[in-house]
Amino acid sequence: MAGAGYPLKNKRVVVTCGPTWVPIDMARVISNTSTGALGQRIALDCAKVGAQVTLLEGPVARPLVSRSIRILKFLFFEELQRLLRQELQGKVDALIHAAAVADYKLRRPFGGKLASEKKGLTLKLIATPKLISLVKRLNPSTFLVGFKLEPQLTRSSAGRKAVSLFREVGCDLVVANQSDSQRYKGYIIDNTVTVLADVDSREQLSAKLVRILGERL
Repeated sequence: MAGAGYPLKNKRVVVTCGPTWVPIDMARVISNTSTGALGQRIALDCAKVGAQVTLLEGPVARPLVSRSIRILKFLFFEELQRLLRQELQGKVDALIHAAAVADYKLRRPFGGKLASEKKGLTLKLIATPKLISLVKRLNPSTFLVGFKLEPQLTRSSAGRKAVSLFREVGCDLVVANQSDSQRYKGYIIDNTVTVLADVDSREQLSAKLVRILGERL
C-alpha cells in the first residue's frame, strides 16, 4: 500500500506537453509558443510521489532529461495522435493532456519546398480532430485532466470555459489557466464545476494537481 509520501505509487500516468507541428511544405511548419514547461513540471512531480510516468514531449526548446521518467518524443500532430493511441492500448490510470495541440492544419500540405520568391501565399486550413476525445473512447477508466488556456480569466469565467471539456470529452478535471509575461493564473476545476485550487504559479499548480490526483486515484 502506498505510503503518505508516495500517494501515486505504481500508478501509471501519461503526460503530454509542448507544441505540435503541422506541415506547410517539407521545410516549413505551423506551430505555437508553448514551452512545455508546465507539463514537464507535472511529470517530474508525479514521478517524485511514486508514479510510473510517461511524458509525450513535443518540439520544446528545453527537452526534459530525467532517469525516472519514460520520455517519448514527437514533432507533428499525427505523431502525437499515434503515441496516444499506442499508450492507451494498455492500462493508464491518469492522462494529463497539457500539450498545446494544433487546432488547424492545411487541407493539403504543399509537396517539396515552396519557393521563397513568392510575393504572397494563401493557406487553406481545416480543423484538426480533438485528440483529447480519444482518451475516454479508447480507455474509459482513465482519469482525464484537460487544459483550457484563455487570455483573460477570472474564477467565475474559468468554470464556464471548462464546461465544454466536461460535457464533450468526459474530463474528470480541467486546468483553466492564463499566462502572459506579467503573471500566471490557474484554476483546477472538477466535473461539478467546483474550483478545487486557485494558484499563481506553475509550480503551485503542479503541486496542487498532484495532490488532488493522489486523493482521487
